[in-house]
Amino acid sequence: MIHPTAIVDPGACLADDVEVGPFTVIGPDVEIGAGSRIGPHVVIKGPARLGERTRIFQFASVGEDCQDKKYAGEPTRLVMGDDNVVREGVTLHRGTMQDRAETTVGSRNLFMAYAHIGHDCVIGDDCILANQVTLAGHVTLGDFSILGGLSAVHQFCHFGEHAMAGGGSIITKDTPAYVMINGNPAQVHGLNLIGLRRRGFSNEALKALGDAYRLVYRQGLTVEQALSTIRSRYSLPETETFAASIEESSRGIIR
Repeated sequence: MIHPTAIVDPGACLADDVEVGPFTVIGPDVEIGAGSRIGPHVVIKGPARLGERTRIFQFASVGEDCQDKKYAGEPTRLVMGDDNVVREGVTLHRGTMQDRAETTVGSRNLFMAYAHIGHDCVIGDDCILANQVTLAGHVTLGDFSILGGLSAVHQFCHFGEHAMAGGGSIITKDTPAYVMINGNPAQVHGLNLIGLRRRGFSNEALKALGDAYRLVYRQGLTVEQALSTIRSRYSLPETETFAASIEESSRGIIR
């Protein structure tokens, strides 16, 4: 299961059925779960924990030291869930002591070719990062986030669950849950209705979210007024998620 040209440090812990391709290097303090397949010419550096059925393609760099100039070699971590797909040339960096000391990735995510996930990022479940998406340090992505190719996210930004960014978006503020954004600088262009319908959101929830969206973006209200009105009209979990993603913003939301 391990190619004879691969180098696996004795301090690494691989499940018995993990496949490792030629010329791949796996360092100490790396754990890889059962059913995983690591392609050729991959470098994995620890401390790193990769879940079950992880698939990593050639030339990816996983768990490398971060590019933050304050980083001084501390033993920070990368932790990934199950069923993640890491395509060619992707880079995933570990965390820094200045933040959580950990980059955290959920499960069932797809990182397409040459995407970059910076230090201390927190990625939810079922996200898709298309080719050459770049996440600076300290970025948070909610579940089912989709970022189009060549999009770039500024450090400390939050990107809400079920939100979608078109290709080439430059994202410098927080993105509320469920919305679609695009452009440089990115602007909001409505709800991600097609995605929400595909994921089984009810007609009641979609109608309420449409009203909530209009209150925030179309009625000329302050954010505080809009959120107060949303909560007085609806008690659905979807509208509360939308409101909370705006209320908790520290960088201001994309308008």
